[in-house]
Amino acid sequence: MRFIEIEHKFVLDADFDLVLFTRALEALRPHRVDALQVRDRYFLTGDGRARHYVLRHRFDRELHQLTIKSLASDPQVRDEINLDLGHHKGDQAAVVDAFVGRMGVVWRGDLLKALDVWYFADCEVVHYVATSGDRALRCVEFEATGQASVPDALTVIDRYERATGFDPATRSRQSLVDLLFPGVLR
Repeated sequence: MRFIEIEHKFVLDADFDLVLFTRALEALRPHRVDALQVRDRYFLTGDGRARHYVLRHRFDRELHQLTIKSLASDPQVRDEINLDLGHHKGDQAAVVDAFVGRMGVVWRGDLLKALDVWYFADCEVVHYVATSGDRALRCVEFEATGQASVPDALTVIDRYERATGFDPATRSRQSLVDLLFPGVLR
């Protein structure tokens, strides 16, 4: 489970009530709440296209990572392996570009996320607006953390979805890259 991400993503419409959602989460007593600006840079290589994975370079005030994420027809459960690049040398975008460039990048996409995060012992809940150029998307994600099995993780996600009024049947079955950059992963 160490290298498995289990989450549900919901694409929001214009009438989503963030205040009501926030109140529902606060009633669940998160141990921490934060707001972050995140820059994600995605890279698709020829090998990634053939073997169904994408690379992500993330930099914000909490994380500096290079990640490999598997691509699946349903991103509910997928591989995610993070290499911590640390903050001690600052943003290493140029080094990551040089490193990934040696792998034969066939596509690259950048996005910014303005996000709010509610941290619980067993789940991270995130509301964000992701933008890339003139494209924007508003989402909520529920990601289980620290469970011993996929069924346990899905039970945790279900509990938070129900407490905040989300129906798992309406979750998105597309990754953020698919949603913001349609067609590039095929």
